Amino acid sequence: MSTSIADKLSRQFGETAVAVVQARPQVDRAMVEEIFDEAATLLHNGLALDHLDDHDADIVISELCVALVDADVTTALLARFYGATDQPTSLHDPEGVALAYENVLRILQL
Repeated sequence: MSTSIADKLSRQFGETAVAVVQARPQVDRAMVEEIFDEAATLLHNGLALDHLDDHDADIVISELCVALVDADVTTALLARFYGATDQPTSLHDPEGVALAYENVLRILQL
């Protein structure tokens, strides 16, 4: 994974953590930030997005941020997995994106 992708993953997950805390002020900010930081680290270390170009990685990272705050994370990620090959309109490598979602599900044990 390129450093720029790793940086984007960390930055966007951090921004998502902040958004979660703002939307749900009753949650512990430090815990939410730690959870998203750990997820970003696991995905980076697990090379989940390593095979994607920057364009597809940007899309996957943005979609991960949405999926990870869904009430049913697994279902949200599976929908993106299937959608990558069913409706790949803007993707450079739909099969690679589907593989990335599969990697995320495996790495995060969902």
